[in-house]
Order: sequence, then C-alpha cells, then structure tokens
Amino acid sequence: MSSDKRRPSAIGDLLAGVLANAGIGDRVAQAAVVPEWAALVGPQIAAVTEPLSVSPDGTLWVAVATHAWMTELQAMEPELLRALNAAAERPPVTRIRLTHRRPDREPGPNRERSA
Repeated sequence: MSSDKRRPSAIGDLLAGVLANAGIGDRVAQAAVVPEWAALVGPQIAAVTEPLSVSPDGTLWVAVATHAWMTELQAMEPELLRALNAAAERPPVTRIRLTHRRPDREPGPNRERSA
C-alpha cells in the first residue's frame, strides 16, 4: 500500500486540464466574450444585439436588431474590440461580423422580450 496521500483537486483545475489536453482551452476562454457581452459593451448596445459565436480565427458573430445599428456598430468596431480584448488572459477577438437578426426570432438567453 502506498502512503501517498493526495489532496482532491478542485473541479475547475481538473476541467482546465482536460480542456488544455484537448487543445481547446484557448477557444473556450475566447468564447467567454459571449456571456460577458452586455457587461463589455454596455446596456445600450446589448439591448439591440445578441452575440452568437466566436469562430476559430477569432471572429465574433453578432446579430443586430436594425440596419441603422449595424452601420453604427461597424464604425465602432475598433472601440468594441478594445473593450472585448481588455482581458489579457484570453486570446483576442480579431474582428466582429454583424448580421441582421430576423424580426421573428426569439430573443436569446441574455435578452428580454419586448413588450
């Protein structure tokens, strides 16, 4: 019998190890901008947008409520990228691609229904 008494590992440490071994730790960290979107861009932009996904090349796909907002957000891309990439511990979002959200689409999990 071994007298090696090992302490249990924290679940977060185990998960980080599994993700690193699978080679997707950076992708998971990069995708964290999706649930953090509202806090990163502010309530006004969050109210008319919905982050959809981050592609392997670092492109963030965002659905936008109107064409007018798409135009505004395209002009704001450098500022938005700075806000999204403020956390140095994760791989950067390299660009933002905007798509028009269909009016009949249900709001995402981070969005409230309009009254």
